[in-house]
Amino acid sequence: MTHLGLVSAVAGAARGFEVVAFDADADHIARLQRRQLPVVEPDLPEQLEKHRRAIAFTASASELGRCGIVYVAPDVATDDAGHSELRPVRALIATVAAVLDAEATLVVLSQVPPGFTRSLPAPARRFCQVETLVFGDAIRRAVSPERFIVGCADPGAALPAALDEFLAAFGCPIVKMGYESAELAKIAINVCLVASISAANTLAELCERLGADWAEIEPALRLDRRIGAHAYLSPGLGIAGGNLERDLVTVCDLADTLGTDAGVVRAWTENSRHRRDWALGQLHDRVLGERPDAVIAPLGLAYKADTASTRNSPALALLAAVTPFAVRAWDPVVSTSVVRHPRLVQAASALDACAGADALVIMTPWAEFRLLSPAAIAERLRGRVVVDPYGVLAPDACRAAGLEHVRLGSPRPPRP
Repeated sequence: MTHLGLVSAVAGAARGFEVVAFDADADHIARLQRRQLPVVEPDLPEQLEKHRRAIAFTASASELGRCGIVYVAPDVATDDAGHSELRPVRALIATVAAVLDAEATLVVLSQVPPGFTRSLPAPARRFCQVETLVFGDAIRRAVSPERFIVGCADPGAALPAALDEFLAAFGCPIVKMGYESAELAKIAINVCLVASISAANTLAELCERLGADWAEIEPALRLDRRIGAHAYLSPGLGIAGGNLERDLVTVCDLADTLGTDAGVVRAWTENSRHRRDWALGQLHDRVLGERPDAVIAPLGLAYKADTASTRNSPALALLAAVTPFAVRAWDPVVSTSVVRHPRLVQAASALDACAGADALVIMTPWAEFRLLSPAAIAERLRGRVVVDPYGVLAPDACRAAGLEHVRLGSPRPPRP
């Protein structure tokens, strides 16, 4: 019952099925029964409450014996190098397999490398399914998926009746393929996303130097059918969170083992590291190089909005690089206790963080930050610099308030 498992349980209940939600940690189950959730995910508390009668939380594996389908769905942790830790998944599969009914189907929903599912016993009743969990949009995508990608021992054979009935209830295409193809399909999806992100970041950086504006170019690209309206074209501070990084590491490891080329993937990784430090570079150019007593006000510590995760967060990397300077930080979900910084103060609010600061840095595009008044920010800042990578604040309103507004992909504002 990690993020993926909880969201999947809600999705099954929302489509009219009785769900047994198992975790071997009895204390964790007790907290879930009290609706104390381990993750921040929009609409998850509301959906759990709405479907509470259909979801039975349990720490007893024997309860899975009455299930026709069992999804193994723990989040898969990665180490600092981006390699997956698969032992907990294997241990959970062994626990589940010991209590499954002989006719039941086991589906691996956790992200695993190619070859994992084929290594499991009883392949005829074992499947893998590609998860497309997106932090902050997980419920919508789980309840109304674009398609299901299912890895099978024999893609030409019919799915077990129970699994076919369950998937059909979601009303989307079901794409069957071999185990390795399905496992690689998830990686392929993320690699394509990283390619788009890297292209946008590279061209947005050129815009900043040329006087072009990526915000003007992006809509034109979305109208091109070869690129598409939903493409990842907004520039950002590199890739973070762990999952995309893991897939890049997996591709490089497979290429090294199999003798193929992954040079472009390694280049994307370098590009991501370069863009992660964009905000730090702006601060050095505009504030830190001139004011040894500078006070910095970062808004946002999570690696993206609508999550409490700080895995590979650009905000934490920034704070690690500005330890000589005083910091007043604020995040609506993440406590500053996750940060090691000798001169950090947790502000009481976003505007309180601005009080007396020489620069405001909006590191996470939380929706509530869009409601901030540039005039109110200007009243509280000691300096004029606002580093706003994602364009959370309106540029015209910032200029009207006398702020030096710096945004990814936009022409650099002149120094006063």
